[in-house]
Amino acid sequence: MHRLRFLQGEMGPAEKRIAEYILNHTGEMVELSISELAKKCGCGDATVVRLSRRLGLDGYQALKIRLAGELSASSALGKEIQKSDTCYEIFCKQNGNIAESLKDTESVLDAEQLEAVARLVMQSDRIVLFGLGNSAAIAQDAAHKLLRLGLSAQACCDNHMQAIIASHLKRGSVAIGISHSGASKDIVEALQLCKICGAATVCVTNYGDSPIVAVSDYALFTKSAETKYSILGMSSRYSQLALFDSIYSYIVLHSDKASKQAIYNTETALQNKKY
Repeated sequence: MHRLRFLQGEMGPAEKRIAEYILNHTGEMVELSISELAKKCGCGDATVVRLSRRLGLDGYQALKIRLAGELSASSALGKEIQKSDTCYEIFCKQNGNIAESLKDTESVLDAEQLEAVARLVMQSDRIVLFGLGNSAAIAQDAAHKLLRLGLSAQACCDNHMQAIIASHLKRGSVAIGISHSGASKDIVEALQLCKICGAATVCVTNYGDSPIVAVSDYALFTKSAETKYSILGMSSRYSQLALFDSIYSYIVLHSDKASKQAIYNTETALQNKKY
């Protein structure tokens, strides 16, 4: 259903009516035949099939199966934490929320964009990751992984330094802005400055209709339905980490001899840091 919401902006009027009906009457919709749904939405059966295929499914039956599965999963996952819960029960609920966030992100993530970003990072002269607040830890973790590969990577988590660094980035560099809301003013302005200076820009965000997307050459979307206790976007952090882990693994697998030597040099340098 998250992908259905995400794609609504690309739909024609008839498809939008079907999408709105599905989102508002999901439980009822899974019991309807294709003709019954088409009649309720004032369109033909072919439009229902076209919408199903837009979502990457074979047809209406596949759509019903997908929605039924999501309804079943939502009853077991994403449960709100209660004051009466033990810490272990909270842990179990958080696990469910994390699993749901990862699955939802998989449904909205653009595979071609992710591939393009992985190649871009691998080939860039310099990689800078911008993150503030809760996103700062994600930027630092990603930079740490890329540094171990011998890449010139830097996490910048100070808004003044972000502006300074952005003003000096050039063509051949890539700037990655991380913002769950996509509305962090400092991150958006830093990416905008990077674009003016000729650097490629990438955003990692939870919202497609947000300011950060407008200043980004590439957009990687996560999806997380945070609970009222998760004001920091806790579940979405795991999806963000998974994105950067995927990019890291892609680079390892596609690295040339020099990069593999850099990985070896990193591991050798760290040997003396352990007992």
